[in-house]
Amino acid sequence: MALGRTFIAAVAVAATVFSADGAAAKTEPAPQAEPRPPVPAVAVSTPAAAVAAEPECVRIKGAEACVGPDGSDRPGITIEDTANDELHATVEYYLNGYLGTKYVIHNLGRKGEVRGNREIGKIVTFRAAVYEGNHRVRFGRWKTVRNITKYPIKRETRVTTAAARSRSKVCTSTKGASTLCFNERNTVVFACDTSADQYQARAEYFIAGDPTTRFEIHQLAGVNTCGKAEHGDLAVSMYRASLFDHNRRVATRLYKYN
Repeated sequence: MALGRTFIAAVAVAATVFSADGAAAKTEPAPQAEPRPPVPAVAVSTPAAAVAAEPECVRIKGAEACVGPDGSDRPGITIEDTANDELHATVEYYLNGYLGTKYVIHNLGRKGEVRGNREIGKIVTFRAAVYEGNHRVRFGRWKTVRNITKYPIKRETRVTTAAARSRSKVCTSTKGASTLCFNERNTVVFACDTSADQYQARAEYFIAGDPTTRFEIHQLAGVNTCGKAEHGDLAVSMYRASLFDHNRRVATRLYKYN
């Protein structure tokens, strides 16, 4: 009888986990600016010994996005362009279960080339997308992975504009509503929303002098909040702050060179 109850409890737990994951795969509520993924419903911790050396990937026509550990062939978060066309592959992601800041990496290279960032959090929710210029043509489902890196970046969600400026050496703003700041070593980039309106603040920048990879931080949490991205020892080479109404740019300045 005890064995039977144990089996029934195990089946019930498995059904609950499956139901939560299934709901997460089908649900995609809308944020301030564009669709967001659901909050990961099941916070399952994976033992370090169980972390596979292979990356976790999602694929759509023209793009493959992966999140992998340091020992894999795709460390960090990466995006590969898999089609020889006029479109470019993009990965969109959130870190540590926080939906107030969205990160985007545009792979502007050719078919078969891979771009990405090694600095990821303990939890990464990501999807692949394909763009034509600044217009998103198609995108896939969100996927969440946990504990895939040995040294994840920490969650930091309460950075204000004043704090970002105090921790940076370079800042630029657009019409007092969007601010981008960064330092020179152990590069951290901040995108701050400085106006209580319906528009979204974004940072758009390139690092290490590479013109084939454009990074974006979309700050979704509201006035006087900042999103933060880390890039290790790679320095920002070109940057600008922009303001968007959904996916329509309403204010920006020319790119500045660092």
